[in-house]
Amino acid sequence: MPGLLEGKRLLITGVITDASIAFHAAKVAQEQGAKVVLTGFGRMSLVERIAKRLPEPAPVVELDVQNPGHLDTLADRVREHVDGLDGVLHAIAFAPQTCLGAPFLDAPKEDVSVAVQVSAFSFKSLATAVLPLLAPGASVVGLDFDARVAWPAYNWMGVAKAALESVNRYLARELGPHGIRVNLVSAGPLKTMAAKSIPGFGELEGGWGDRAPLGWQAEDPTAVAKSICAVLSDWLPATTGSMIWVDGGVHALGM
Repeated sequence: MPGLLEGKRLLITGVITDASIAFHAAKVAQEQGAKVVLTGFGRMSLVERIAKRLPEPAPVVELDVQNPGHLDTLADRVREHVDGLDGVLHAIAFAPQTCLGAPFLDAPKEDVSVAVQVSAFSFKSLATAVLPLLAPGASVVGLDFDARVAWPAYNWMGVAKAALESVNRYLARELGPHGIRVNLVSAGPLKTMAAKSIPGFGELEGGWGDRAPLGWQAEDPTAVAKSICAVLSDWLPATTGSMIWVDGGVHALGM
């Protein structure tokens, strides 16, 4: 029986370790028949080593979303491994420590600018960089964390995620005429390397399972990875500009 992503060509960003949401999304995608190309930033040798832990070792191309040269050449470098793309996962976010946990009012504008550029503007940058490779029917997916409310310590990353949610809507409007869908998957808290850099994450994550109608396992990214793959598939052909919640149902409660 063919997999959900049989024959799909996917670009997956944001793999740092094998605990990364992006790593688990790549794993599930391969299990469902996709050919995967990863991007890495900074410690490329580490990402290449992690890529070998997938069911099928995946090629890795370097991508710093703040580097115009990397973005300008991305399509050509991806084309060395696949002849086009059917889907892209944007799993990129960063904020300086002044923007997380430190007093919200004290963050300097230069640091806030970095947080917004890397975490929100890069969604547009990545989509336009690979647009020459995207065929009608392709799916662009970003990773989100509910930005409707002010979370303790999340501070300017929360603002950046709110910007990401807005970028998602405008990208959906712009890429729709190309037949390309753009959506976000809003995940509950997961114990990834990125989460460890967020002050107060333990308190946020600790009570999530108690509040979630379906419960929540912060150690297990499988549900989020499967949901990402569902949005990357052909099974949501008329869904764009949307946010798919994968948080056990916490977003629906007044708690």
